[in-house]
Amino acid sequence: MTWKAIVHSAIGTRHEQRGQPCQDYGCYRIAGSYLIGAISDGAGSAKYSDVGAQIASELAVVAMAQGVGAIAEDDASMESLQDPIPFAEMEAQATGLFEAVLAQVLDGLQQETDACGCELGDFACTLLAFIATPDWVAAMQIGDGFMLLRGKDDEEYQLLFEPEKGEFINETVFATSHKAVDYMGVCVQSVESPFICAATDGLERVAIRLHNWEPFAPFFQPFEACLRKLPTKSEQEEYLQTFLASDRLNAKTDDDKTLLIGLYDREQGVTTEPSEGL
Repeated sequence: MTWKAIVHSAIGTRHEQRGQPCQDYGCYRIAGSYLIGAISDGAGSAKYSDVGAQIASELAVVAMAQGVGAIAEDDASMESLQDPIPFAEMEAQATGLFEAVLAQVLDGLQQETDACGCELGDFACTLLAFIATPDWVAAMQIGDGFMLLRGKDDEEYQLLFEPEKGEFINETVFATSHKAVDYMGVCVQSVESPFICAATDGLERVAIRLHNWEPFAPFFQPFEACLRKLPTKSEQEEYLQTFLASDRLNAKTDDDKTLLIGLYDREQGVTTEPSEGL
């Protein structure tokens, strides 16, 4: 019984052709019974959005870990928290926790702004973050991209939020936007042994049916199988990296792509190779 997780960001062909860096970033932390993760997509028009995405993701993970520890009154040793916070308690405190996470992220970005003499908007980025346990998932989202869940084998993939879109294509809200907290989506879901996926908007058109915002199950099934069945973390990471860099995927999307996937596996996996992702 353990968390398995992998994350990878791949540069889009459009940025590669222009000599621009990958403006996506994702990271996670496994601590006791918790998987804590965050991903971010830097605004294409922002000067240092790649830096903003990294800072936002890393600070969000740190802030969520601190928030969980504070709620459990054991912030000195989060790794010792083998039993998740009760669902009802997390549900009651999730909005306050994620508001504090956003505040810490913005404080860190402001410090970077002051250090380089630029503007906060130069670090503009989205932010998707979650705290997952074997029994529930709490999540927040500002901007586009998507997160989804699946529990037991007979359950369907469930999109947690409809991505925030503006009036024009590729327009969205950023964590650095004025009153971004007003656009922050928060949810807490009860789910047993979850599979969770967070992705930036570079994967929306291949993973989500955009006309009704329904997850396209054949996209996600191979990644769930990857975590369940490939025996080593290096093999799991190689599978994800190969997929995100594939010509087949790049023919469908030219944007940067980040995928963070996690699974609470109560059983030991077997060594069957997962099927192709597209």
